[in-house]
Amino acid sequence: MKQELEQAGKQVVGFCIPSAPCLAAKLKAETAKNIPALRQAEAVLVLACGLGVQSFKDNDRFGLAVFPACDTIFGAVMDAKGDFYEKCSMCGECVLDVTGGICPVTLCAKGLLNGPCGGMDQGKCEVDKDRDCAWVLIYRELEKSKKLEALKEIRGPKDFKKSARPHKLIASK
Repeated sequence: MKQELEQAGKQVVGFCIPSAPCLAAKLKAETAKNIPALRQAEAVLVLACGLGVQSFKDNDRFGLAVFPACDTIFGAVMDAKGDFYEKCSMCGECVLDVTGGICPVTLCAKGLLNGPCGGMDQGKCEVDKDRDCAWVLIYRELEKSKKLEALKEIRGPKDFKKSARPHKLIASK
């Protein structure tokens, strides 16, 4: 990957390989060893599932642009109490780079890709009034990083064949 990025004119200032990128403690320990490189970086390419991308974003102290390198089809994160929360549907068409690291496919009750529905009320989802509207969260995140322009991009419909269940992997012959 380093070679390909450099051939494309990108400067690679470092890398790290956390043993479990979705576990904040493991990610923090590994990235702490790479603070000088992170200070030089403009962006981070995460070669992990969408959970690894979001874990890095959640623990990034430098406000770097975070890009997913893999398209994933399911995942959850574990909090300090050991509870799991789905944050990524691993849909095979990752948009975390344009939605502030927040997955609208998973966190929006309707899976909307182009903004909130008309039922959002006071920042809450019309489907579940105790749940924050994913698009309000996305807006706030993009506003913080001065990337609201990304909301003007219209995304086409998803290819749901990529996330149809059950999955089957066939060994190549």
